[in-house]
Amino acid sequence: MKAAIRSSALARIFLVAGFGVAASITTASAQGTPATTLRYTTGAPAKTPWVTQLERFVADVDEESKGALKIDPFIAAQLGNEQDTIQQIARGRIDMGGFSTGAVALVLPELSVLSIPFLFGSTAEQDCIIDKYMTAPISAGLAKKGVKFLGWTEVGTADVIGKRPFVSPNDVNGLKAAAASNKVSAALWSALGANPNPIGITEISSAFQTGLVDVQAQVITFYLPSGLNKIAPVLTRVEMADAPGIIVMNQAAWDKLTADQKSALERAIARRSADLLRKEIRSFEQTLRDLHVKGGGQVVEITREQREEWRKKIKPVWPTMIKEIGSEGEALFKAIEAGRASCGV
Repeated sequence: MKAAIRSSALARIFLVAGFGVAASITTASAQGTPATTLRYTTGAPAKTPWVTQLERFVADVDEESKGALKIDPFIAAQLGNEQDTIQQIARGRIDMGGFSTGAVALVLPELSVLSIPFLFGSTAEQDCIIDKYMTAPISAGLAKKGVKFLGWTEVGTADVIGKRPFVSPNDVNGLKAAAASNKVSAALWSALGANPNPIGITEISSAFQTGLVDVQAQVITFYLPSGLNKIAPVLTRVEMADAPGIIVMNQAAWDKLTADQKSALERAIARRSADLLRKEIRSFEQTLRDLHVKGGGQVVEITREQREEWRKKIKPVWPTMIKEIGSEGEALFKAIEAGRASCGV
């Protein structure tokens, strides 16, 4: 989606973004027969939880398949960025990988609905709706694009940053907001009374320093490692949007696997629930927030009622954002609305 809170290309270096190459490598399995190897690459640097999760997945696949199926991991975006490689997965030039929903939306535009600001009342509501009501339609949609859905992962939460707290949506009224170059981003900040200013991610720091912008929506996984937290030292926890991630595979590559290999891959994925993966990443985010505070920065927590003020301000703009996504996005939005009754928290 073209939403303002979409992670930037640089921010995504911290995502579990996989971009494999066609499964052509073979090694000897435990039974002495050739093993199929799927290349899986991630943009995440070493010693991050996304890489830890990937390394664990590699071991799980090897154990479940008894060596008949191998995952060859490439970390730190060695094979390219997720915007390019998700397209290659759809075309059959790449085996599999984990991506942000923003990247997968390049193949399945309606997926952008999940990134609409303040769409969910809480992360608990979001997790429930995604697991119970989004898996089926998104799996079906991806299948039409030649992509197989394998499971959900987690990317992270976008909050509001600046040089002072922004507890109320009125606090950004009249300010200059760093925005993405799209209509949805402009609609978001305009609804809040701010003046949207399209700024590239590499220019954000200097824009804050020169006063070109006063506020931005940003994920902690980019905010702290990039040093942006030193220039805009106050992070207000509005939880504008929590970005899920998706593990996908080229359908043709899946079809070429044996029945036993498919079963082993499915068992390996089932070993670690989406809920577990989310908890691990969210715990890492909290660690980064703690480091920010220890380094002299400020994290401002708001109440549920205060967050609801932000949500009420943006809710009237949802139809405009959904219209930008298209008719399939409207259908997915209706499915989300239908799930609120059972998932509302």
